[in-house]
Amino acid sequence: MARIVILGAGIGGVPMAYEMKETVGKKHDVIVISDTPTFHFVPSNPWVPPRWRKPEELKIELAPVMKKKGIEFIQKAASKVDPENNQVQLVDGSAVPYDFLVIATGPRLAFDEVPGLGPEGYTSSVCHVDHAEVAARDWDKFMENPGPIVIGAVQGASCYGPAYEYLMIIETELRKRKIRDKVPMTFVTAEPYIGHLGLGGVGDTKGLLESALRDKSIKWITNAKVDKIEDGMMYVTEVDDEGKEKKKHELPFKHSMMLPAFTGVDAVRKVDVAGLVNPRGFVLVDKYQRNPTFKNIYSVGVCIAIPPVEPTPVPVGAPKTGYMIESMVTATAHNIASELEGKEPSYEATWNALCLADFGDSGVAFMAKPQIPPRNVTWSAEGKWVHLAKIGFEKYFMRKIRKGISEPLYERMMLKLMGIVRLK
Repeated sequence: MARIVILGAGIGGVPMAYEMKETVGKKHDVIVISDTPTFHFVPSNPWVPPRWRKPEELKIELAPVMKKKGIEFIQKAASKVDPENNQVQLVDGSAVPYDFLVIATGPRLAFDEVPGLGPEGYTSSVCHVDHAEVAARDWDKFMENPGPIVIGAVQGASCYGPAYEYLMIIETELRKRKIRDKVPMTFVTAEPYIGHLGLGGVGDTKGLLESALRDKSIKWITNAKVDKIEDGMMYVTEVDDEGKEKKKHELPFKHSMMLPAFTGVDAVRKVDVAGLVNPRGFVLVDKYQRNPTFKNIYSVGVCIAIPPVEPTPVPVGAPKTGYMIESMVTATAHNIASELEGKEPSYEATWNALCLADFGDSGVAFMAKPQIPPRNVTWSAEGKWVHLAKIGFEKYFMRKIRKGISEPLYERMMLKLMGIVRLK
């Protein structure tokens, strides 16, 4: 009987546990290690600050679901992955041995890379539900004395969708309160152009998003490097296409939400053996989601190493989106099952992307097959239906987590009709 340990219990880790257990059954043990007792639905975090959602509505207690599925759940923080001894060390001094390890930790939020960035500095965050809860209190204070808003993503960021979503959700809320005319809004991003998204654009995302910002009277600064943030003031250097300084900006704000760059989490990035992670602490994987050096370690989700899709004047990372992560999960489950049967890994994730970006009362949807260019298919569209679809997807995904299901048959069949599948 093999011990399959999954480190992390987020968008990647929880479906990984469900699908792994479904694939190997009772023949092998599946163990999940998490520093938190709950799963939380990250895509809905931008709805928390304007009070469209309560934080508790986005959380699910994991222990009861894991027990029902026959999965061991260890609610402790990991201090270090020890690949040479095939174990995960925990902060209480204990260790969890494994035959196979799947690293699905998500990222470390590198607020420290920009002075004044983050909840402990002068800007809000929607990267974690607890941060979004703090942002909600900041938003309440802002409503007492409205003024300029600055929203965006700093240099090195790789997840741009939530920045656009938060920008437009807040703009919608201001219009609902009939105070939009009192609030100048600026979008600041490391992207070389609006709608790049770390992907070189998808379909006409450039045109769609630029049009949306113009329609909402939102100014923007691209190729932006945030130098520092002080209380109520952001200092930004805008560069040209050659990366040379073009203009200095001093942006006053009463409320700001800026997405940070990511690194690997400390338990992984500080491993003192070569071959597990890249210089930023992201896990190195081959086309089978397996680490090339430590062959019994796999990784899925935001914590894996993916190079930027193209050179940009300001560093821009490549995002790892929901369905792309789900395809990694399926490939990993099948490959570990193959190894348990004495076979070599052969399953490759498609890394297709199907994304819904909510704009408060409308939105933008895009599909990329695969997500990383060059692509076989690119498509994007906009409309009020996207907002409704995002709400429906939230309910659907949360139900899957509560039920302990990774990919129901009807979901698989529906997406297959659209030409979207998890495995090559």
